[in-house]
Amino acid sequence: MSTLDSPERGPATLAGPPPRILVLSAPYYRDVVDGMLRGAQRVFADVGATVEVAEVAGGFELPAALAMAMKVPGRWDGYLLLGCVVKGETDHYTFICDAICNGVMNVATASAAAIGFGLLTVDSLDQAVARSRDDRMNKGGEAAHAVLAQIALVRGWGIAG
Repeated sequence: MSTLDSPERGPATLAGPPPRILVLSAPYYRDVVDGMLRGAQRVFADVGATVEVAEVAGGFELPAALAMAMKVPGRWDGYLLLGCVVKGETDHYTFICDAICNGVMNVATASAAAIGFGLLTVDSLDQAVARSRDDRMNKGGEAAHAVLAQIALVRGWGIAG
């Protein structure tokens, strides 16, 4: 495995009942985000998860949508955020990426919720496509594994959702 390869992962596992997952999708780059969603759904299928998908206008809206979803108590065991921001010629990319990442981290640490963060921040659309294909490089699948690991922590530590 080179330093650029993603780890080879087997089927996902999770003790307890099948989880309920909310996927918040920012499909500005529809093909890329849909590819990441397919990767995540394959991982969630391994554990029999119930998956609900809600779309937001763009990546900037992901943190607020996450905060809104958390106002619905007990409905979901975990949250997966999917989106893509491609670098352009202005500083807009930097401001948007920083705002999204900081916003999600603020919600995550304040809520102690199980969150998987699948936001591609790339220099080109080609890089995004390479990370959304149906292979082990799929970042949606990686983020799905992450949220399942977070759910396992929540369950293991007996934290109320």
